[in-house]
Amino acid sequence: MTDDDAARRAETFAALHHQDRPLLLPNAWDHASAALLHAHGFPAVGTTSLGVAAAAGLPDGTRATREETLRLAGALGALPCLLSVDAEDGFSDDPGEVGMYAAELRARGAVGINLEDGLGPVDRHVAKIRAVRAAAPGLFVNARTDTYWLGDGEGARERVLAYRDAGADGVFVPGLTDLGVIAGLVRALEGCPLNVLYAPGGPSPDRLAEVGVRRVSLGSLLYRRALGAALDAVAAVREGRDAGEGTVPSYGEVQKLAA
Repeated sequence: MTDDDAARRAETFAALHHQDRPLLLPNAWDHASAALLHAHGFPAVGTTSLGVAAAAGLPDGTRATREETLRLAGALGALPCLLSVDAEDGFSDDPGEVGMYAAELRARGAVGINLEDGLGPVDRHVAKIRAVRAAAPGLFVNARTDTYWLGDGEGARERVLAYRDAGADGVFVPGLTDLGVIAGLVRALEGCPLNVLYAPGGPSPDRLAEVGVRRVSLGSLLYRRALGAALDAVAAVREGRDAGEGTVPSYGEVQKLAA
């Protein structure tokens, strides 16, 4: 892929955050899941750090999947879909190392990176964002704050504004489902796209669109549902029931997903 092609793909991905409807971003964990999602009409696909970690027998959120994430980015970066990579906290406290890692992801075909703060110091995350912008120009930086994911929401507004001002292209607040609070963050961000995590039983994408959300991620939901479907199927067979319910791609359909 030429630099011009990479730049065009990055611009296309950024533009998906400024449409009438939020970008619905499903999250894949391997080549087949990403290829299947793209084949069914999703122009952009993210990765799920939980899926990547669990598939490798490693814990999520512990910086254990640095190399697995790079390898997956290399495999998925060759697909025609636009790829955003969940890179946990950049796998380092050192902003320079995080910037270099982001540059490696970009070289493998990623157009975006999801970078979480883990409720660590704001200035450290700000430095990471700036380092990524310098080392990987054009890479869409989705700066995540874990104020609602790991805490009670305190400080969310201050963090997302600091990350926006540091150069983040979008901000992500997983765990937030209160439409009033969401609408307030949208207003405060003044055009910087807000990403929220879809929650079963929470606001629908249509309701989120009404208050100005620009991106809705599915996180690890699809991976966990896939595991659940496997358990449901094997339980049905064991109990003598029909295991053919739900969507089951054929052997041939899965074969066609191969690179």
